Amino acid sequence: MRWSPHYHNHNNNNNPIQNQQYHQYHHGCGAGGGSGSGVGRRARPRHGWPEAAVAVYAAVAVAVIVCYWNGLRGDFVHDDIPAVAMNADVLGTGSLARVATNDFWGTPLSDPNSHKSYRPLTTLTFRLNHYVFGLQPVWFHVVNVILHGLCSVLFARLCISVAGLEHKYGLLAGIVFAVHPIHTEAVTGIVGRADVLACLFFLLSFLTYHDTRWKRRERVLLSCTFGALSMLAKETGLMVLLVNLAYDIYSSWGHIKKSLVEHKQTEEYNSFTRRVPKTIAATVALLTFRLYMLQGSLPKFTEPDNPAAFHDSSRVRFLSYSYVAAFNLWLMLCPSALSHDWQMNSLPLVTSLYDIRNIGTCVAAAFLLCITCKILSDMDTQKHSPQVLAALLLIIPYIPASNLLVTVGFVVAERVLYIPSMGLILLCVYGLQTILNHKKSSNRVVMTTKFFVGFTLFVFVARTVLRNSDWMSRPTIIKAGLKTLPHNAKMHYNWANYQRDVGDTQTAVNHYREALRLWPSYASAHNNLGTLMERSRDAEHHFLAAIRYSPGHVNAHYNLGQVYRLMNRTKDAVAMLERCLMLNNGYTAAYLLLAKLHTGSQTGRLLKHVAAYQPKNPEHQARYARWLRDNRRVAEALIYYKRAMAVNMEHRESVLGLARVLRDRGQKSRVYRLITWWQSTRRRHSVPGGGRIVFAGDLYVKGWQLYKQGQTTAPLPSAGEPPPRRQNTDGKMSMCNGVQLSHVMIPGK
Repeated sequence: MRWSPHYHNHNNNNNPIQNQQYHQYHHGCGAGGGSGSGVGRRARPRHGWPEAAVAVYAAVAVAVIVCYWNGLRGDFVHDDIPAVAMNADVLGTGSLARVATNDFWGTPLSDPNSHKSYRPLTTLTFRLNHYVFGLQPVWFHVVNVILHGLCSVLFARLCISVAGLEHKYGLLAGIVFAVHPIHTEAVTGIVGRADVLACLFFLLSFLTYHDTRWKRRERVLLSCTFGALSMLAKETGLMVLLVNLAYDIYSSWGHIKKSLVEHKQTEEYNSFTRRVPKTIAATVALLTFRLYMLQGSLPKFTEPDNPAAFHDSSRVRFLSYSYVAAFNLWLMLCPSALSHDWQMNSLPLVTSLYDIRNIGTCVAAAFLLCITCKILSDMDTQKHSPQVLAALLLIIPYIPASNLLVTVGFVVAERVLYIPSMGLILLCVYGLQTILNHKKSSNRVVMTTKFFVGFTLFVFVARTVLRNSDWMSRPTIIKAGLKTLPHNAKMHYNWANYQRDVGDTQTAVNHYREALRLWPSYASAHNNLGTLMERSRDAEHHFLAAIRYSPGHVNAHYNLGQVYRLMNRTKDAVAMLERCLMLNNGYTAAYLLLAKLHTGSQTGRLLKHVAAYQPKNPEHQARYARWLRDNRRVAEALIYYKRAMAVNMEHRESVLGLARVLRDRGQKSRVYRLITWWQSTRRRHSVPGGGRIVFAGDLYVKGWQLYKQGQTTAPLPSAGEPPPRRQNTDGKMSMCNGVQLSHVMIPGK
């Protein structure tokens, strides 16, 4: 016997007790009496809800744990490194107030190169994570999984209490959301917390507004507050206010129509007219604030980020954007091909009306058209409110990522589908409930449907667990991306970077060349390939190509300056380094190399500038002090050696340099005391258990500063001069490869 709550249809029901229960539920609905309606305006008796709710929520939570348990061991990968492991706002090295003025990547919003992604609430959770547990990836993953579990539970609540699904189908919807493979990037990828946190407040805002059991006196204000928190977690969270407003209009349409036609204002209509202005005012205020935080400029993207946006033909842009929307819909239905990066030529542009992919676009368009017609036709009867709610959840949150309002910096990003997927899941589960509860459904249809559901859940769980293993480390995520998108130039570039870092030069060269074959104007691939060339002429060719395709590529200018220096083309080297500094006046390595190319007082001015620019770097202070001592300016050298030791008392070059200065001035007793102290300090620290313990977290962060799977290379670390390009015994040259950072953090890209 099939169990289900005792629903009834108010259009065909003569039971006075059930009618009374229906009217209590219907008229108690704060959103105009429509929220919480199910198939045919069904209403639920209140008995048995707490016990059923506990079972539903517990089952959904267990599903989350089962799916994401193996993902807790993952490391910082991909965007986790610049957004978390190397972000001063997360590590606490920057002031707390800067979180409110910096973007998600730690760059000031006023910086022209800022990504303009303003998510201070998410950054604060990262900072709290680091403050409590340190820079240990496992705890960042734990928090993400907990947040995902809460979202899954709240979604099940939405399906039952607002959409009106039966308990078992609400449970099914929550489980499908919990185990859906499309969510692995948002949950297992640490930076995906922005989407999960935004979804959490999105659901709280919606439920506060529409769930009768959450009815509060100031529920609209509370709902808008949750909407603001959702926006501060990620920009797309603002769309919940539009969803609230649209569903409120739908739910209250009967009262609105009655007031307009009969000129009779009911209590429900007056309540509606009080809610709507508040919601609209909150939406306008939050949108104005978000536009203000752009600081007068939009984010800058490049052609590899979103190739369609840079195409000259409006027809190509329209066809390509439409296909991307259809492809996203397909990913939610069949998440077989998943990748952490879909930029560049992952999805080739749709340039012709005869492209077979347009069939998929037409099918998706027909699907959306049917949904729209269904919403309009159901306004009066409201027999299928779950369909309407599903359509709103599917379409409205996706709008910011659709390129319809603003150009986005990606082709496909799976984590942006985290919220829209709720709409598609609700639609599918509602259809399943309709089929299984239909009186004419045969046992064969019921059994086949149940088998299909069970098989789908099994496949989703297995796919999610396998996808979690892809996010374990840098090589695993890149290899998974290469397997899914072997024609993606960026995947080959990232794999080449990894092989270069582990010392497999030949494999790195092969993949850099493959990246250039797939995307000939890939400036960073030209730059990094140039660093591995054995002949100066070959290196020069690639650096010039990098500059030709990306005139603002700072590393390419610096590396070309190194090549010209080795080729004894001093004037060309100086000109290239000066152009490098015009692009980025804080590029320390260029100043140091220019100091080597110059002589006399010009060298001193350059070294002095570097020492002043980075007063907390003992290497630069000691380097200028050594130049002063070599030029018999002993008194000034003494000052800079002391400045270096004020930063680091144990800095070797500073201690030995200071000793030489004191010796030159005849202060032998001070030299003796200095050397004695220094040797005893070094001996104490070298004895096991006898010295201070090096904080492992610091070493961990320094190690990760050598890597980021970014699209372009960033300025060299300013902590010291990079290893100069030199001729080895085998004739191979080594030079600056650059530190890989995300494109949103690169000054002067």
